[in-house]
Amino acid sequence: MLGFIAPTRSDWLPRALQQLDEVLIDHAHCEKKAAGAAVSLLFRCAEYPFLLEPLSELAGEELEHFRAVLGVLAGRGISFRRQRPSPYAGRLLRAARNFEPARLVDELLCCALIEARSCERFQILADALREPTLAEFYRRLLAAEARHHGLYVDLAAELVPRAEARARLRELAKHEAQVLSEMPALPRLHT
Repeated sequence: MLGFIAPTRSDWLPRALQQLDEVLIDHAHCEKKAAGAAVSLLFRCAEYPFLLEPLSELAGEELEHFRAVLGVLAGRGISFRRQRPSPYAGRLLRAARNFEPARLVDELLCCALIEARSCERFQILADALREPTLAEFYRRLLAAEARHHGLYVDLAAELVPRAEARARLRELAKHEAQVLSEMPALPRLHT
């Protein structure tokens, strides 16, 4: 369903579990960035009114997730702080074409891939965590991440024919696999 070329490597989970506090801080940053990405797209999409309501709802939901992760951090006695970001999203977005509406389509599809990778990682964490409350927290977020992935793909398919959007998603998924293979071994959701 998520359309990956490469699944998460087996060395990610032990690293994530070993430095779970860092992963949780990164997760909060990711939710904040996801909300910001949706808002940024809103500002760029005035000529596409059909994108405005879904993107504004998505931004709101991402902010709710940000607040939820902040709550998890507070409950664990972890302070939210700055963190060296993963270069994943920036490198993924480098594949976006530089003319419209192709650039917008690519940005929507890159967002879809980011959401899909989050969904995959949340499932991995939920299955491996020995803390039932935290495992359940990640299970609850799975459906939202999958829905966000699908929404971004559907929005791209509003701009170009669905077959074209799917073909471009496959191309970007190949790029995403390459980007992921070159990520530093940081305790992040997208490394």
